[in-house]
Amino acid sequence: MKRLLKLAALLGLVTVLTTGCAVNRATANVDPSANLSSLKTMYVKRVAEDDNTYNLIADKLRSKGVTVSTGTEAAPSGVDAVVTYIDKWMWDMTMYMLELTINIRDPKTDFPLATGNSFHTSLTRLSPTEMVNEVVDNIYKGAK
Repeated sequence: MKRLLKLAALLGLVTVLTTGCAVNRATANVDPSANLSSLKTMYVKRVAEDDNTYNLIADKLRSKGVTVSTGTEAAPSGVDAVVTYIDKWMWDMTMYMLELTINIRDPKTDFPLATGNSFHTSLTRLSPTEMVNEVVDNIYKGAK
């Protein structure tokens, strides 16, 4: 009986120590009226506290053939879209990007033409570059 209790306790301990919350989610929605292929110039509006995510987004959009400028001010006139984003960071032994949401908006109305999101907890974490790639690629996959 003692041996059975020790085995059950050991099994319980192993279960607790080896299970974790591993969540990964990637979504994208493109408005049916949006034609992303017609958007040739975009402005990535930088979040003031951001050091690099805006550059990663701009570089990824450039790889899609888009002319991109960045800044913290209002978008310059003449751009086809304004890109906004929210990046959430978490600490788990090191800092990592937990979630990234990117919105491609109409510069005149601020209407979201497309939205993409990537969410990865610590066990499924991706680098910031991989998060940006996942979101932008999913947005363009959802485009007509």
